[in-house]
Amino acid sequence: MTHHHRPPGPCPVHNLLCHCAGLARGDRLLIIAEEAQSQHYCPALAAQVQDGARAMGIDARIMTIPFSAEISTLPPGLLDALETVDCAIFFARLGDQLRFSGLGSGARIIVSYALDQGMFNSHFGQAHYGAFDALKSAIDRMFGQARHIRVTCPRGTNFEGPGDPALLAQATDVRIRRFPMSVFAPIPATAFSGQAVMTQFITGTCSRFYAPYAAPLAGSLTAHFTGNCLTGFSGDADDVRAAEDHYDTVAARFGIDRGYVHSWHAGIHPGCAYERPAAANYERWCSGAFGNPRLLHFHTCGAYAPGEISWNILDPTILVDDIPIWDRGRLHPERIPGGAEILADFPCAAMSFAHPNPAVGL
Repeated sequence: MTHHHRPPGPCPVHNLLCHCAGLARGDRLLIIAEEAQSQHYCPALAAQVQDGARAMGIDARIMTIPFSAEISTLPPGLLDALETVDCAIFFARLGDQLRFSGLGSGARIIVSYALDQGMFNSHFGQAHYGAFDALKSAIDRMFGQARHIRVTCPRGTNFEGPGDPALLAQATDVRIRRFPMSVFAPIPATAFSGQAVMTQFITGTCSRFYAPYAAPLAGSLTAHFTGNCLTGFSGDADDVRAAEDHYDTVAARFGIDRGYVHSWHAGIHPGCAYERPAAANYERWCSGAFGNPRLLHFHTCGAYAPGEISWNILDPTILVDDIPIWDRGRLHPERIPGGAEILADFPCAAMSFAHPNPAVGL
């Protein structure tokens, strides 16, 4: 049976609190805000959500926390606070840093990938959360049932592997809810091989923050891999040297498997726009741009999700059993089993796909 949903209109707060968090009058909400001086999140977001929550009868309070470049467990004060609420929403990198390790309590944990009011109040924040949650599930199922998957890009990316139901079982997905929902579950690189071509830089993965966080590239760098093994780089000699040095530095710093290629996934939300140049702030770009379908990224350097170095591929074509589900950076949900029904149920999502925002900071 089809249920028709009206577009949520200009209220991303309602979309976040009701459609994503499932909150109702009388619920207890903790909003975790990163200190304003970090300038990673717009500090007005936490207050905007608190005001909206209180207007709905939700008991909402804000806790401001400092940013920690490397963190593996929740600070005790925050852990205690999470035990007293129904839901916690992070406008702080901490939620992203611990997205694969879990965040303790039984509270629902949501991490906002809308970093400022421009992103939050745009179609990225407004398009119904349920549409993209359903789309993510449909994409995960499609990859799990595929016989063959091949990825290319205009710069020469070309890797492929067999579809495998075990992919779904192996996939290490995050233990938080993303708002907006903007990527599918990472696909293990185990059965894939070929080459990935990056442009402009390689970066971190928003797991741990270190300096330098990126290695800028003069041209295009090609990474060659077989399964979980990085076999080498090719391209401009200076770029190859920069990449090798960056891998040496990061692997030595954290004592991790330098050549491990863990998994990959791509953006699914055409409303995800990053308007600033990536090179102006690589850390912020990594947090905010990856949900756009124009970007596919690999988790590498470390035998765990998400690893510590990301390969970023622009305008991927992803062929699933020879059908271009992504075509040069444009995602076609109507080509996914169940996708047309999702677009029919959620006109706001259909509108996003009809008018994708191309801004990814590159």
